[in-house]
Amino acid sequence: MAELKGIEYLRRKMESKRSRTQLRYRYYEMKSAAPDPGPMIPLQLRNQYNSTLGWCETAVDALADRLVFDKFTNDNFDLNHIFDMNNPDTFFDSAVLSSLITSCCFVYISADETGFPRLQVIDGGNATGEIDPITGLLYEGYAVLKRNSDTQRAEIEAYFTPDYTQIYDKTNNTVQNIKNDTGYPLLVPIIYRPDAKRPFGHSRISRACMNIQNKARHCLTRADISAEFYSFPQKYVVGMSQNAEPMDSWRATISAMLTFTKDEDGDKPAPGQFAQQSMEPHLSHYKSYVASFAGETGLTMDDLGFATENPSSAEAIKASHENLRLKARKAQRNFGSGFLNVGFLAACLRDKYPYQRRQLYLSKPTWEPIFEPDASQMSGIGDAAVKINQAIPGYFGAENMHTLTGIKGENDETGYGTGTSGQDTKNI
Repeated sequence: MAELKGIEYLRRKMESKRSRTQLRYRYYEMKSAAPDPGPMIPLQLRNQYNSTLGWCETAVDALADRLVFDKFTNDNFDLNHIFDMNNPDTFFDSAVLSSLITSCCFVYISADETGFPRLQVIDGGNATGEIDPITGLLYEGYAVLKRNSDTQRAEIEAYFTPDYTQIYDKTNNTVQNIKNDTGYPLLVPIIYRPDAKRPFGHSRISRACMNIQNKARHCLTRADISAEFYSFPQKYVVGMSQNAEPMDSWRATISAMLTFTKDEDGDKPAPGQFAQQSMEPHLSHYKSYVASFAGETGLTMDDLGFATENPSSAEAIKASHENLRLKARKAQRNFGSGFLNVGFLAACLRDKYPYQRRQLYLSKPTWEPIFEPDASQMSGIGDAAVKINQAIPGYFGAENMHTLTGIKGENDETGYGTGTSGQDTKNI
């Protein structure tokens, strides 16, 4: 076990990263500051025509909404019961969403009054720790459990070690020591796309995403300002007498008929109009940013609100999102490992026994299909399953069909139907 570095070190570490996580949340919530378009646009127009885009939110939600956790198979330690008793519909979605935004979130495991595990999701800006790159668990951890709503200063903090958990209540100046018999800190990271250099992962809202969105917002601002000139082209009159009554510019802009009379010398003014501005350059510029952002995130231009073609079939939509499918598969592997770690420590806390992590190697996390099949796809899957089972009897069962289609059997409490052999799937 690594040497503990202490709560002060972890406080500084969390504060050094907190600004980055808050920045990602501002982009996700569409509250980020508008980029400076430079001196070409006056400040008044800049404030009046400020634009907002939700591309970063779309990039996160498009992936998060497709990651639906199902359950653990070969659940020898009854992990599914622990998650079922902790509001799984909210828990898994909250953990996945927070991890995609800030690259990781943390699950705080505690015991209720009966000793049953409680699971609380903490975003990456309010927790940190020293991670074991092999297991994905922490050597020690720190989390802010409550902040002042006005000053955002920490009011309740927690320090996690393999032997105990300390709760610091700054409002009452009290410290509570809770014994930990699991052998690991009861703070588990859920990480998106970790690697050897960045064990706490990468955010879905990358620097490229933020940069492209800022440029697209600037493009929309210029387009909105230009639209005023596009809607009301500038007009002019030459040859007006210096003694003529000044013309109301707004009336001259919207009037359908203007009257000009000759002056005392018989001269008459000559009205004209400047060439009308075109919105096409702005639309083309904006479309290039749409394409760049779509390529960065694995989305399509249709996902970002820029329709390119007629509605496609389910198979065509799936094919156009191949990059998104690969990213979702990667995320499932990352999050599945994290949820297994949560279940492992929760089972240790529930049973008051320090199990070995390798004892859970048979338990595997399963997910709902990334793309739900339509009727034609289900028919093709059924035909393929029958043919494969004729060649290799028993290869396809109810569990395999559930994995492919996301449809659970009607008469099985486990959700996989009554049949598991190849003979049973011939009737699917």
